[in-house]
Amino acid sequence: MLDERKAAILRAVVSEYIDTAQPVGSGHVVHEAGLGVSPATVRNEMAVLEREGYLVQPHTSAGRIPTDKGYRFFVDQITAPGTLDPGKRQQVRDFFRAAHGELERMLADTSRLLSNLTNYAAVVVGPPHEAATIRSVQLVGLGPRIALVVAVLSNGVVEKRTLEFKEETGDERLGAATAALNRNLVGRPLGTLGTVLETGDAATDELVRAAMNALRVHDDEPDHVFVGGSSRMARAFDAVDTVREVLGILEEQYVVVSLLRDMLDRGLSVAIGVEHGYQPLSECALIVAPYEVEGERAGSIGVLGPTRMNYPEAMAAVAVVSQRLGKHLSEG
Repeated sequence: MLDERKAAILRAVVSEYIDTAQPVGSGHVVHEAGLGVSPATVRNEMAVLEREGYLVQPHTSAGRIPTDKGYRFFVDQITAPGTLDPGKRQQVRDFFRAAHGELERMLADTSRLLSNLTNYAAVVVGPPHEAATIRSVQLVGLGPRIALVVAVLSNGVVEKRTLEFKEETGDERLGAATAALNRNLVGRPLGTLGTVLETGDAATDELVRAAMNALRVHDDEPDHVFVGGSSRMARAFDAVDTVREVLGILEEQYVVVSLLRDMLDRGLSVAIGVEHGYQPLSECALIVAPYEVEGERAGSIGVLGPTRMNYPEAMAAVAVVSQRLGKHLSEG
Protein backbone atom coordinates (compact mmCIF):
# COMPACT_ATOMS: atom_id res chain seq x y z
CA MET A 1 0.00 0.00 0.00
CA LEU A 2 1.16 3.51 -0.82
CA ASP A 3 0.49 6.53 1.35
CA GLU A 4 -1.63 9.26 -0.22
CA ARG A 5 1.31 11.46 -1.23
CA LYS A 6 3.14 8.67 -3.05
CA ALA A 7 -0.14 7.59 -4.65
CA ALA A 8 -0.81 11.13 -5.89
CA ILE A 9 2.71 11.40 -7.28
CA LEU A 10 2.39 8.06 -9.07
CA ARG A 11 -0.98 9.01 -10.55
CA ALA A 12 0.50 12.28 -11.82
CA VAL A 13 3.46 10.50 -13.44
CA VAL A 14 1.27 7.88 -15.12
CA SER A 15 -1.22 10.45 -16.43
CA GLU A 16 1.49 12.69 -17.84
CA TYR A 17 3.40 9.81 -19.42
CA ILE A 18 0.23 8.52 -21.07
CA ASP A 19 -0.32 11.97 -22.58
CA THR A 20 3.24 12.75 -23.68
CA ALA A 21 5.31 9.53 -23.81
CA GLN A 22 8.11 11.56 -22.21
CA PRO A 23 9.80 10.90 -18.83
CA VAL A 24 8.16 12.95 -16.10
CA GLY A 25 10.18 15.20 -13.81
CA SER A 26 9.50 16.35 -10.27
CA GLY A 27 8.72 19.91 -11.38
CA HIS A 28 5.72 18.79 -13.38
CA VAL A 29 4.49 16.60 -10.53
CA VAL A 30 4.68 19.53 -8.08
CA HIS A 31 2.57 21.61 -10.47
CA GLU A 32 0.02 18.92 -11.35
CA ALA A 33 -0.42 16.99 -8.10
CA GLY A 34 -0.93 20.10 -5.95
CA LEU A 35 0.72 18.52 -2.92
CA GLY A 36 2.15 21.69 -1.45
CA VAL A 37 5.64 20.25 -1.11
CA SER A 38 8.98 21.12 -2.70
CA PRO A 39 10.44 19.51 -5.83
CA ALA A 40 13.14 17.98 -3.62
CA THR A 41 10.51 16.20 -1.54
CA VAL A 42 8.84 14.92 -4.71
CA ARG A 43 12.19 13.68 -6.04
CA ASN A 44 12.76 11.76 -2.81
CA GLU A 45 9.30 10.18 -3.04
CA MET A 46 9.87 9.31 -6.70
CA ALA A 47 13.12 7.61 -5.74
CA VAL A 48 11.21 5.52 -3.20
CA LEU A 49 8.60 4.62 -5.85
CA GLU A 50 11.45 3.58 -8.13
CA ARG A 51 12.98 1.32 -5.47
CA GLU A 52 9.58 -0.26 -4.88
CA GLY A 53 9.16 -1.03 -8.59
CA TYR A 54 6.45 1.47 -9.56
CA LEU A 55 8.69 3.79 -11.60
CA VAL A 56 11.90 3.52 -13.57
CA GLN A 57 14.39 6.16 -14.69
CA PRO A 58 15.40 5.49 -18.31
CA HIS A 59 18.39 7.87 -18.17
CA THR A 60 20.37 9.30 -15.26
CA SER A 61 19.30 12.88 -15.91
CA ALA A 62 15.77 12.06 -17.06
CA GLY A 63 12.51 11.95 -15.19
CA ARG A 64 10.66 8.74 -14.42
CA ILE A 65 8.28 6.56 -16.40
CA PRO A 66 5.81 3.98 -15.04
CA THR A 67 6.51 0.26 -14.89
CA ASP A 68 3.80 -2.35 -15.37
CA LYS A 69 3.43 -2.35 -11.59
CA GLY A 70 2.88 1.41 -11.71
CA TYR A 71 0.23 1.07 -14.39
CA ARG A 72 -1.46 -1.68 -12.37
CA PHE A 73 -1.68 0.58 -9.32
CA PHE A 74 -3.11 3.36 -11.52
CA VAL A 75 -5.76 1.05 -13.04
CA ASP A 76 -6.71 -0.43 -9.67
CA GLN A 77 -7.47 3.08 -8.44
CA ILE A 78 -10.14 3.41 -11.18
CA THR A 79 -13.22 2.26 -9.26
CA ALA A 80 -15.52 2.49 -12.29
CA PRO A 81 -15.10 3.11 -16.02
CA GLY A 82 -15.06 6.78 -16.91
CA THR A 83 -17.37 8.46 -19.37
CA LEU A 84 -16.78 9.09 -23.03
CA ASP A 85 -16.74 12.67 -24.21
CA PRO A 86 -20.00 13.92 -25.79
CA GLY A 87 -18.75 13.54 -29.36
CA LYS A 88 -17.80 9.90 -28.86
CA ARG A 89 -21.05 9.12 -27.03
CA GLN A 90 -22.93 10.52 -30.01
CA GLN A 91 -20.79 8.40 -32.33
CA VAL A 92 -21.83 5.26 -30.41
CA ARG A 93 -25.52 6.26 -30.46
CA ASP A 94 -25.43 6.96 -34.19
CA PHE A 95 -23.70 3.66 -34.90
CA PHE A 96 -26.21 1.45 -33.11
CA ARG A 97 -29.16 3.47 -34.37
CA ALA A 98 -28.08 2.67 -37.93
CA ALA A 99 -26.73 -0.86 -37.31
CA HIS A 100 -28.60 -3.58 -39.17
CA GLY A 101 -28.01 -6.63 -41.31
CA GLU A 102 -26.32 -9.92 -40.56
CA LEU A 103 -24.49 -10.43 -37.30
CA GLU A 104 -21.08 -10.95 -38.89
CA ARG A 105 -21.19 -7.59 -40.62
CA MET A 106 -22.34 -5.80 -37.48
CA LEU A 107 -19.57 -7.35 -35.36
CA ALA A 108 -16.97 -6.37 -37.94
CA ASP A 109 -18.35 -2.82 -37.96
CA THR A 110 -18.35 -2.81 -34.14
CA SER A 111 -14.63 -3.64 -34.09
CA ARG A 112 -13.97 -0.64 -36.33
CA LEU A 113 -16.15 1.58 -34.13
CA LEU A 114 -14.22 0.58 -31.02
CA SER A 115 -10.90 1.15 -32.75
CA ASN A 116 -12.02 4.61 -33.86
CA LEU A 117 -13.06 5.47 -30.29
CA THR A 118 -9.77 4.39 -28.71
CA ASN A 119 -7.13 4.57 -31.47
CA TYR A 120 -6.07 1.03 -30.57
CA ALA A 121 -6.65 -2.31 -32.23
CA ALA A 122 -10.09 -3.68 -31.36
CA VAL A 123 -11.23 -7.29 -31.24
CA VAL A 124 -14.80 -8.60 -31.26
CA VAL A 125 -15.43 -12.32 -30.76
CA GLY A 126 -18.80 -13.56 -31.96
CA PRO A 127 -21.08 -15.88 -30.01
CA PRO A 128 -20.09 -19.57 -30.04
CA HIS A 129 -22.32 -21.61 -32.33
CA GLU A 130 -23.02 -24.45 -29.96
CA ALA A 131 -24.43 -22.29 -27.15
CA ALA A 132 -27.13 -20.53 -29.18
CA THR A 133 -30.71 -21.75 -29.16
CA ILE A 134 -32.88 -21.86 -32.25
CA ARG A 135 -35.60 -19.25 -32.65
CA SER A 136 -36.98 -20.37 -35.99
CA VAL A 137 -36.19 -22.55 -38.99
CA GLN A 138 -37.31 -22.08 -42.58
CA LEU A 139 -36.83 -24.19 -45.71
CA VAL A 140 -36.93 -22.03 -48.83
CA GLY A 141 -37.05 -23.54 -52.29
CA LEU A 142 -34.44 -22.22 -54.71
CA GLY A 143 -35.22 -24.64 -57.51
CA PRO A 144 -36.86 -28.02 -58.13
CA ARG A 145 -34.00 -29.86 -56.39
CA ILE A 146 -32.37 -27.12 -54.31
CA ALA A 147 -33.49 -25.50 -51.05
CA LEU A 148 -32.02 -23.17 -48.47
CA VAL A 149 -32.37 -23.95 -44.78
CA VAL A 150 -32.33 -20.76 -42.69
CA ALA A 151 -32.07 -20.90 -38.89
CA VAL A 152 -32.41 -17.77 -36.76
CA LEU A 153 -30.52 -18.19 -33.47
CA SER A 154 -30.95 -16.54 -30.08
CA ASN A 155 -27.57 -14.81 -30.31
CA GLY A 156 -28.53 -12.96 -33.48
CA VAL A 157 -26.76 -15.29 -35.90
CA VAL A 158 -28.60 -16.36 -39.06
CA GLU A 159 -27.29 -19.73 -40.22
CA LYS A 160 -27.81 -20.62 -43.89
CA ARG A 161 -27.14 -23.95 -45.57
CA THR A 162 -27.87 -25.11 -49.10
CA LEU A 163 -29.53 -28.50 -49.61
CA GLU A 164 -29.52 -30.49 -52.85
CA PHE A 165 -32.05 -33.29 -53.46
CA LYS A 166 -32.05 -36.25 -55.78
CA GLU A 167 -35.68 -35.69 -56.69
CA GLU A 168 -37.82 -32.63 -57.24
CA THR A 169 -39.36 -31.23 -54.06
CA GLY A 170 -42.39 -28.96 -54.03
CA ASP A 171 -43.33 -26.09 -51.74
CA GLU A 172 -45.94 -28.20 -49.92
CA ARG A 173 -43.36 -30.72 -48.76
CA LEU A 174 -40.90 -27.97 -47.85
CA GLY A 175 -43.66 -26.39 -45.75
CA ALA A 176 -44.38 -29.68 -43.98
CA ALA A 177 -40.68 -30.15 -43.21
CA THR A 178 -40.42 -26.56 -41.96
CA ALA A 179 -43.33 -27.12 -39.58
CA ALA A 180 -41.75 -30.32 -38.25
CA LEU A 181 -38.40 -28.63 -37.72
CA ASN A 182 -39.94 -25.74 -35.80
CA ARG A 183 -42.05 -28.03 -33.61
CA ASN A 184 -39.00 -29.98 -32.56
CA LEU A 185 -36.08 -27.55 -32.65
CA VAL A 186 -37.24 -24.13 -31.44
CA GLY A 187 -35.66 -23.43 -28.05
CA ARG A 188 -33.02 -26.15 -28.39
CA PRO A 189 -29.28 -25.39 -28.46
CA LEU A 190 -27.75 -25.66 -31.89
CA GLY A 191 -24.93 -27.77 -30.48
CA THR A 192 -27.21 -30.50 -29.11
CA LEU A 193 -29.51 -31.34 -32.01
CA GLY A 194 -30.78 -34.86 -31.54
CA THR A 195 -33.44 -36.73 -33.45
CA VAL A 196 -36.76 -35.34 -34.59
CA LEU A 197 -40.02 -37.22 -34.26
CA GLU A 198 -41.05 -38.65 -37.57
CA THR A 199 -44.01 -37.11 -39.37
CA GLY A 200 -45.23 -40.34 -40.95
CA ASP A 201 -44.26 -39.19 -44.42
CA ALA A 202 -40.96 -40.70 -45.54
CA ALA A 203 -40.12 -37.94 -48.02
CA THR A 204 -40.79 -35.18 -45.46
CA ASP A 205 -38.75 -37.00 -42.84
CA GLU A 206 -35.86 -37.24 -45.28
CA LEU A 207 -35.99 -33.45 -45.77
CA VAL A 208 -36.02 -32.90 -42.02
CA ARG A 209 -32.99 -35.13 -41.51
CA ALA A 210 -31.10 -33.39 -44.32
CA ALA A 211 -31.82 -29.97 -42.81
CA MET A 212 -30.71 -31.07 -39.34
CA ASN A 213 -27.50 -32.61 -40.64
CA ALA A 214 -26.72 -29.36 -42.42
CA LEU A 215 -27.30 -27.33 -39.25
CA ARG A 216 -25.31 -29.47 -36.86
CA VAL A 217 -22.33 -27.71 -35.31
CA HIS A 218 -18.96 -29.16 -36.20
CA ASP A 219 -16.17 -29.12 -33.64
CA ASP A 220 -13.77 -27.55 -36.13
CA GLU A 221 -15.97 -24.53 -36.79
CA PRO A 222 -13.92 -21.49 -35.71
CA ASP A 223 -15.22 -18.64 -33.61
CA HIS A 224 -16.06 -15.52 -35.53
CA VAL A 225 -13.26 -13.05 -34.74
CA PHE A 226 -13.21 -9.50 -36.08
CA VAL A 227 -10.18 -7.24 -35.69
CA GLY A 228 -10.45 -3.54 -36.42
CA GLY A 229 -7.72 -0.93 -36.52
CA SER A 230 -4.68 -3.21 -36.78
CA SER A 231 -2.83 -0.47 -38.63
CA ARG A 232 -3.19 1.81 -35.61
CA MET A 233 -0.78 -0.44 -33.74
CA ALA A 234 2.03 0.73 -36.01
CA ARG A 235 1.71 4.21 -34.52
CA ALA A 236 1.56 2.95 -30.94
CA PHE A 237 5.07 1.44 -30.73
CA ASP A 238 8.49 2.82 -31.55
CA ALA A 239 10.18 -0.52 -32.26
CA VAL A 240 9.49 -2.00 -35.69
CA ASP A 241 10.03 -5.55 -34.39
CA THR A 242 7.34 -5.03 -31.74
CA VAL A 243 4.87 -3.77 -34.34
CA ARG A 244 5.58 -6.72 -36.59
CA GLU A 245 5.12 -9.21 -33.75
CA VAL A 246 1.86 -7.66 -32.50
CA LEU A 247 0.37 -7.54 -35.99
CA GLY A 248 1.32 -11.16 -36.53
CA ILE A 249 -0.41 -12.19 -33.31
CA LEU A 250 -3.59 -10.35 -34.31
CA GLU A 251 -3.69 -12.55 -37.40
CA GLU A 252 -3.58 -15.69 -35.23
CA GLN A 253 -7.22 -15.73 -34.27
CA TYR A 254 -7.00 -18.71 -31.93
CA VAL A 255 -4.47 -16.82 -29.78
CA VAL A 256 -6.72 -13.76 -29.61
CA VAL A 257 -9.76 -15.84 -28.71
CA SER A 258 -7.94 -17.75 -25.97
CA LEU A 259 -6.61 -14.50 -24.45
CA LEU A 260 -10.06 -12.94 -24.32
CA ARG A 261 -11.70 -16.07 -22.95
CA ASP A 262 -9.12 -16.40 -20.17
CA MET A 263 -9.98 -12.89 -18.96
CA LEU A 264 -13.75 -13.01 -19.34
CA ASP A 265 -14.57 -14.54 -15.96
CA ARG A 266 -13.59 -11.22 -14.39
CA GLY A 267 -16.09 -9.12 -16.35
CA LEU A 268 -14.59 -5.81 -17.49
CA SER A 269 -10.91 -6.46 -16.87
CA VAL A 270 -7.47 -5.14 -17.71
CA ALA A 271 -4.30 -7.17 -18.27
CA ILE A 272 -1.03 -5.23 -18.35
CA GLY A 273 2.26 -6.52 -19.72
CA VAL A 274 2.79 -10.19 -18.93
CA GLU A 275 -0.33 -10.40 -16.73
CA HIS A 276 -2.21 -12.02 -19.61
CA GLY A 277 0.39 -14.78 -19.65
CA TYR A 278 1.48 -14.33 -23.27
CA GLN A 279 5.09 -13.19 -23.47
CA PRO A 280 5.03 -11.88 -27.07
CA LEU A 281 2.51 -9.24 -25.93
CA SER A 282 4.55 -8.17 -22.90
CA GLU A 283 4.61 -4.57 -24.11
CA CYS A 284 0.83 -4.48 -24.53
CA ALA A 285 -2.23 -3.97 -22.40
CA LEU A 286 -5.55 -5.67 -23.08
CA ILE A 287 -8.97 -4.48 -21.91
CA VAL A 288 -11.80 -6.99 -22.26
CA ALA A 289 -15.51 -7.09 -21.49
CA PRO A 290 -18.25 -9.62 -22.26
CA TYR A 291 -21.49 -8.72 -23.97
CA GLU A 292 -24.76 -10.42 -23.16
CA VAL A 293 -27.73 -11.34 -25.32
CA GLU A 294 -31.02 -11.83 -23.49
CA GLY A 295 -29.18 -12.04 -20.18
CA GLU A 296 -26.69 -14.70 -21.27
CA ARG A 297 -23.02 -14.15 -22.06
CA ALA A 298 -22.67 -14.30 -25.84
CA GLY A 299 -19.22 -13.05 -26.80
CA SER A 300 -16.52 -10.58 -25.92
CA ILE A 301 -14.95 -7.35 -27.08
CA GLY A 302 -11.60 -5.82 -26.26
CA VAL A 303 -8.90 -3.35 -27.20
CA LEU A 304 -5.21 -4.09 -27.50
CA GLY A 305 -2.68 -1.29 -27.22
CA PRO A 306 0.63 -0.36 -25.62
CA THR A 307 0.99 -0.42 -21.84
CA ARG A 308 1.11 3.38 -22.18
CA MET A 309 -2.62 3.26 -22.82
CA ASN A 310 -5.24 5.82 -21.90
CA TYR A 311 -6.85 3.38 -19.49
CA PRO A 312 -9.82 5.49 -18.28
CA GLU A 313 -10.94 6.33 -21.80
CA ALA A 314 -10.35 2.83 -23.20
CA MET A 315 -12.20 1.19 -20.29
CA ALA A 316 -15.11 3.57 -20.80
CA ALA A 317 -15.26 2.78 -24.53
CA VAL A 318 -15.16 -1.00 -23.98
CA ALA A 319 -17.83 -0.82 -21.28
CA VAL A 320 -20.20 1.36 -23.33
CA VAL A 321 -19.81 -0.56 -26.58
CA SER A 322 -20.22 -3.96 -24.89
CA GLN A 323 -23.43 -2.82 -23.20
CA ARG A 324 -24.86 -1.26 -26.34
CA LEU A 325 -23.94 -4.25 -28.50
CA GLY A 326 -25.62 -6.69 -26.12
CA LYS A 327 -28.73 -4.53 -25.92
CA HIS A 328 -28.91 -4.18 -29.70
CA LEU A 329 -28.60 -7.94 -30.25
CA SER A 330 -31.16 -8.70 -27.53
CA GLU A 331 -33.68 -6.40 -29.15
CA GLY A 332 -33.13 -8.15 -32.45
